[in-house]
Amino acid sequence: MTIRDIMKKCDAELVTGEEFLDREIQAVCASDLLSDVLATDKHDFILVTGLCTPQVVRTAELMGSHGVMFVRKKYPPQEAIGMAKVHEVPLICTKHDLFETCCKLAGSGLEQY
Repeated sequence: MTIRDIMKKCDAELVTGEEFLDREIQAVCASDLLSDVLATDKHDFILVTGLCTPQVVRTAELMGSHGVMFVRKKYPPQEAIGMAKVHEVPLICTKHDLFETCCKLAGSGLEQY
C-alpha cells in the first residue's frame, strides 16, 4: 500500500511531500506517545498521531518512517513542515480521530503496532 492509497482510504489531504506519495508502506504505528514510536523495530511504516509538533517529524525521520499522518483536523506548524521538507518526510492530515483512522486502515494488509 502506498501513502497515496492511505490518503484515499482515510480522506486525508497532503501538507507536503507530493513526490513521496508512492512510497510503499508495510506497517502503521499509531501513537500519541513518542516514546512508544522510539521503541519500535519496524521499517517502512507511516506514523499516525494526534501530536502536532516538530518533534514528531524528527522522531519519524529518526525511526525511518515513510510519512506522518496527523489526525483530528490537526495541521502541523511551519517549523514541522520545514523539517519534513528537509528530511523528505511526507505529511498528511485527516479529520478522523486516531481510533477511526486505525479502523479505516484495519484489514488493508498493513501490520499494525
